[in-house]
Amino acid sequence: MKPIVDLRSDTVTRPSAGMRAAMAAAEVGDDVFGDDPTINALQARTAALFGFEAALFFPTGTQSNLAALMAHCQRGEEFIVGQEAHTYRYEGGGAAVLGSIQPQPLANRPDGTLDLAEVEAAIKIDDPHFAHTRLLALENTIGGKVLAHEYMQAALALAQRRGLATHLDGARIWNAALKLGMPVDRLCAGFGSVSVCLSKGLGTPAGSLLLGSRELIARAVRIRKMLGGGMRQAGILAAAGLYALEHNVARLVDDHENASLLRRGLQDIAALEVEPVQTNMVFVRVPAARCAALKAHLAERGVIAGIGPRTRLVTHLDVNAAGIARAAESFRSFFA
Repeated sequence: MKPIVDLRSDTVTRPSAGMRAAMAAAEVGDDVFGDDPTINALQARTAALFGFEAALFFPTGTQSNLAALMAHCQRGEEFIVGQEAHTYRYEGGGAAVLGSIQPQPLANRPDGTLDLAEVEAAIKIDDPHFAHTRLLALENTIGGKVLAHEYMQAALALAQRRGLATHLDGARIWNAALKLGMPVDRLCAGFGSVSVCLSKGLGTPAGSLLLGSRELIARAVRIRKMLGGGMRQAGILAAAGLYALEHNVARLVDDHENASLLRRGLQDIAALEVEPVQTNMVFVRVPAARCAALKAHLAERGVIAGIGPRTRLVTHLDVNAAGIARAAESFRSFFA
């Protein structure tokens, strides 16, 4: 039986044998008391990689992002964010519901950026009628697109000039760094906080880290506890993260190459509109009337995908070039 080709997300990966062995051998303690050595090692290593003073391990990226927003903003304050940003669109409204923080969403441009003139215009004046604009939140990559280093530096300069804190949702920051040929510490330099994910692309079963100053991370520890994110012998998960940093970062180039390979396999299908590819995501526009039948056709051939009018296909370490070829051929046979 051929292996399933699952293109729904880069979160669907299974821990490798080496990762499972590292998890089984992990030295653990009680992380709520701060004495899990493997958690502490992962936090220290990730903070050093990104050039931050401290890091804090979270079970999920959603919780890491929320803790960052709550560490930067008080109740009744607001953050400026893109309409397509994960922190605004895909995290259940947590900032508003749990943090009492008002989002001020702006339209993302086609390249994923925010118009910095619009950002500046959205900053509220100091008036009791308005929420206090406190934070600018960006995301890199966003929808598979990479924000250029020069753009992020311009956004940081604007934030500094206008007295705003800054947060970067860097769930897939290693994909961005690979595409730009730039180390993550340089790419993220200047942000007040960065959230990085270990289960998107890097193959761990769970885990994200929030990076920031010692002061911000101390606030985040309290917030994490409030949100239910304090874990005990979580070094088992941290061991997977350490393994991923050692073995699964450099290989992201394979995912980018496979995404480009998949795009080439689909771009000649007349019924489809295939968008340009930058990292590990291929976006395809599919005729709405054919989505359900296409999804069933792919599933019959062992290809799983979230098919819709704008379909996202994501490559990862559990899909090789042979799987990409099978997926492309399954699309072609449907539209033949």
